[in-house]
Amino acid sequence: MTRQELVENIRRKRSFLCVGLDTDIKKIPEHLLKEDDPIFAFNKAIVDATAKYCIAYKPNLAFYEAHGVKGIVAFEKTVRYIREQYPDQFIIADAKRGDIGNTSKMYAQTFFGEYDVDALTVAPYMGEDSVTPFLSLSPTLSQGEGEPRQHWVILLALTSNKGSFDFQLTEDKDGERLFEKVIRKSQKWSNEENMMYVVGATRGEMFKDIRRVAPRHFLLVPGIGAQGGSLEEVCRYGMTEDCGLIVNSSRAIIYASNGEDFADVAAEKAKEVQEQMAKEIEKIMES
Repeated sequence: MTRQELVENIRRKRSFLCVGLDTDIKKIPEHLLKEDDPIFAFNKAIVDATAKYCIAYKPNLAFYEAHGVKGIVAFEKTVRYIREQYPDQFIIADAKRGDIGNTSKMYAQTFFGEYDVDALTVAPYMGEDSVTPFLSLSPTLSQGEGEPRQHWVILLALTSNKGSFDFQLTEDKDGERLFEKVIRKSQKWSNEENMMYVVGATRGEMFKDIRRVAPRHFLLVPGIGAQGGSLEEVCRYGMTEDCGLIVNSSRAIIYASNGEDFADVAAEKAKEVQEQMAKEIEKIMES
């Protein structure tokens, strides 16, 4: 998916919501455990219920890899289902890969070639040669026939966990923090057409600092909902003229109910977030 297509979807649906598919078999409704593939059954119901309110889905690979081959099959089936039934959705594999060049090249082949997702989260700690294999392959690899799909690399920049203070917020002798150095340096490797950054929603006013370094890049923003991030604050400091945000909510939507009405309740929660987002999008469209 190109940047233009992503922006068009956001404006058309008045939404920049990403639903995180962090599917924990211990939390899904008990009646689904009778299914041959409970994880996929849950995901399918959530996707069918929420697709009209969101523009992206983000399966977290840890929740699938924890179940071995069965989990990976459920992940592949989920991606394929979204591709076939809701082709306008942006699919993010939240895998946080990043290794020496040879290994990164294989990861890129796996996610962009074999799994055919739109985007992959990547850890930049090992530097340029661990990231560029994803960037060099991302615009050209595609599965099936037709035009190659544009793929994206989403670099971890500023996360919302307590441990982020250990490294990300440390300053060098010139007062530049590590997350700022990552964003500034990585812009030499690519541009806003196929690179985004992960920035935790609980950082609030820190989005002003992010935008000083990366004024046009899209930001993937986890932390809305169960983690307590403020959508209004994220938009106030982080939104650009073409939105520039993909805001993720996982638990607050997919686990809003553990009864047989789980999909309907998930739809209600997604709609609530979408309606808030529509108001924020109206502001930039009017300006």
